Amino acid sequence: MVFFSSCRVSSPKLCGSVIFVAKKQQQCIITIANRCITSKAMREGLPPVNKPPPFPYKEKRYNFFRALFDPTTSRLDENSKLIVVEGPPAAGKGVLAKELADDLGMAYFPSPTVAETYINDYGYDLRQLDDKIPDSCKSYDENDFLKDPMRLNGAKAARFQLSKLALRYKRYLEALAHILNTGQGVVMDRSPYSDLVYITAMAEAGIVSKNVYNYYHSVRNNALFALWRPHLVIYLDVPVAETRRKIEARNRPYEKDSKMATPEYLQSLVDSYKKDFLKDISTHAEVLVYDWTKPADTEIVVEDIERLNFDQYGIYDAKMKDWRCYDKWDWNNNRQVFTHSQHYLIAHLNVPPVKCPEIAINAAEYKIFETIKDEAPGNKYAKGFNTEMGDKGLLFKLS
Repeated sequence: MVFFSSCRVSSPKLCGSVIFVAKKQQQCIITIANRCITSKAMREGLPPVNKPPPFPYKEKRYNFFRALFDPTTSRLDENSKLIVVEGPPAAGKGVLAKELADDLGMAYFPSPTVAETYINDYGYDLRQLDDKIPDSCKSYDENDFLKDPMRLNGAKAARFQLSKLALRYKRYLEALAHILNTGQGVVMDRSPYSDLVYITAMAEAGIVSKNVYNYYHSVRNNALFALWRPHLVIYLDVPVAETRRKIEARNRPYEKDSKMATPEYLQSLVDSYKKDFLKDISTHAEVLVYDWTKPADTEIVVEDIERLNFDQYGIYDAKMKDWRCYDKWDWNNNRQVFTHSQHYLIAHLNVPPVKCPEIAINAAEYKIFETIKDEAPGNKYAKGFNTEMGDKGLLFKLS
């Protein structure tokens, strides 16, 4: 559902208290004064801001009639920002992201995992079905990737990385929906934009073919256009030798002895981060890079964030352009799309692998997998409609 704007799915510049309208060539672009991000400590003692409470977007649908009385811009402020923390494995991204979210009064969105997708809504682990299904359809999570990245000649690793891209894409959509519906900023551990560094390192290590590498980028290019890039990227720079030491210290199963933790592979990750990801994202977002060989105090990072002026860019600047809207209905349209049309946006990831047959699964084998999966406890119907799992009152349920 779209309200009535001809604008593309993109653009706003988050708000403070004063609205400026810039008219040029018959276009009206609304930017909302967005003072620097402020921490909870900075806001302590200030009078409360009068704005609507968070909209319960997970329970209620944001539609045209609600938009008439609930414009998106009414609850956005200087902290309605999207921050992404990036860096090599074991750098401490999750820890820093959590602490930043707490200090800034934002929501923390952890990096998704493939392993969690194998647990259905009733807590049943679908990996228990592996002995009944063909090899091409067996589960393959993070631990499997670390143990055997060359399984089925790298086909499983290729599908695994495409799954990671899809999961990060969905998590990013959830972050955008959260910001636009609640006004609360989000701090994320990684994003779909940086996921390309892993496929690059895998290609250089010979785990995936050039064909898979090219297909991955065709999927990525077909999907990322629909998202709004982050306001700020924080990159934790850690030397490869220190990354190896941290990997050994945290002693996760199969990780320290994995081919995915060799100095060569880790160096490829770091090189791609700096050459591919940071170089590109810096033209659209603010970037802070820290030497994280020895983790610094989070308060120092917070102070650096507070010094950033996100309001210094004009309507024709590349930076922050995704976060600028033509009018309030452009904001409302994008809010509705990011919240309730995620399945349409995720469909952009479905690029037919016509030129990459090695990642395709045989139809007969996939049919076997689908049949067995649908017979698993809690998988026959949608959540709430499985009587064998104890669901009741089906006659009175509409959705």
